[in-house]
Amino acid sequence: MDHARERAWLRKLAWWMDERFVLPGIGARIGLDGLIGLVPGIGDGATLLVSAYIIYRGHRLGAPRSLIGHMIANVAVDTVLGSVPVLGDVFDVVFKANRRNVDLLDRWLAEEEAGGMTVTNPDGTEWHEPAPRRWG
Repeated sequence: MDHARERAWLRKLAWWMDERFVLPGIGARIGLDGLIGLVPGIGDGATLLVSAYIIYRGHRLGAPRSLIGHMIANVAVDTVLGSVPVLGDVFDVVFKANRRNVDLLDRWLAEEEAGGMTVTNPDGTEWHEPAPRRWG
């Protein structure tokens, strides 16, 4: 698997979903996630599918379960809080789950090449996640 090509594709997808457009007047960046999320009923579900695809690609790249869990938590927060009428639309401008998840994958891939990844919990504790063994 060509990691560089995959990373570039996922970064571009996250950019489209979270940062593609600039809101006039305030300069905040918003992507298709924030725009499609405005459509009642189907908007949040449609963007959830794209976010799930990014997680799936992370799994296919060999990301550890702890990282996949962190990515799922980011999407869950984005989906739950983003579905709140009006406040959720503001939240989508600030919390960019797809970009966060691609950043996590980039960091993991870079640290895997260096022999492992240091994971920091929200409470500040850290642990070292060794690089997964590649078979075949």
